[in-house]
Amino acid sequence: MPENININLLDSYHLMASVEEVTPVPSFFKDRYFPTGAEDIFAADKVLVEYRNGDEEMAPFVNRRVGSIPVERGGYEIHEIQPAYIGLSRILTADQLTQRGFGEAILPNTTPAQRAARLIHNDFIDLDKRIRRREEWMAAQTMLNNGLDMQEYLNGETKGDLLHIRYYDQKSDHKYTVAKRWSSAEGRMMADVRAMAMSLASRGLSAVDLIVGSTVADYMFDDAKIRELLDKNSGVVIGEINPVAGNGVTHLGALNFGGFRLNVICNEQTYMDESGKTVSFFPATSVMVTAPNCGHTMYGQITQMDFGSTEFTTYAKERVPKLIVDNAHDQRELRLGTRPLTAPRNYCPYISADNVVD
Repeated sequence: MPENININLLDSYHLMASVEEVTPVPSFFKDRYFPTGAEDIFAADKVLVEYRNGDEEMAPFVNRRVGSIPVERGGYEIHEIQPAYIGLSRILTADQLTQRGFGEAILPNTTPAQRAARLIHNDFIDLDKRIRRREEWMAAQTMLNNGLDMQEYLNGETKGDLLHIRYYDQKSDHKYTVAKRWSSAEGRMMADVRAMAMSLASRGLSAVDLIVGSTVADYMFDDAKIRELLDKNSGVVIGEINPVAGNGVTHLGALNFGGFRLNVICNEQTYMDESGKTVSFFPATSVMVTAPNCGHTMYGQITQMDFGSTEFTTYAKERVPKLIVDNAHDQRELRLGTRPLTAPRNYCPYISADNVVD
């Protein structure tokens, strides 16, 4: 490249390109159950949440003289919801451009401009990871509660508004209660899971996955009744347990619950909450029956005044970067913003049970 061509790595165009080059960190709940399509990026402050009720009605027999009987279109609900804003920033000071970076040689031949480009890219990777943990939390909470509570903050400690979202009015079919805990002598794991799958099937929804917490997974490995059912010499084949682990998610195998063959998946992923405590995304003693692509993650637009401009610019993107310059303190601040919302595609396409084992 000719030396007389200068590229400003901090203008909006190159910041956006740098963000788009960040390779997303895999996330179980969001990627498998709440993916994002082109239609989920809204050029508006609010997103449209639409979900249908399941339909299991049969076609009637009709006298030929009548011809046909009109059938109403399936009902669905539409809600306008304004997603909460997520914004993280990282400060870049002048002295950081002359210091040795992590992983660099002791005597590096790196110019301040090259180090700035590397710092920007690494900062965006770190900020994106933090945002994806929040999106993963949103997906898990939506499945467990058929909604979520989003606590806004005015700074690192001061709380702002609490956004309370539920995808139902008075009642909800997303919870199941076991009569006896599976770890007890009267527990009926196979019957309970089948009942949960039947609840989805009765509303025309798919039952493909059985998500279990870590304590439930331990129970399934140790329980004598399950071992007996897995014995291929018994003449009754209900599936197999063949664990494959990776990134905190273990695919235990597939089991047949009274005709419903479900992928059994143990989720042991954790995050650090606002108090610094390590918390599991999925409760250790809970289970859930659902199917991939049961929901989607939507994004609202972000309007901001870019550096060097006196006009507002609106971006309909999953991630929107911004440069903030503080001349008085000789520092630059890189911000990464997003406005996500996780929502189901159908009414209650998941059903979970809490405290199924001791």
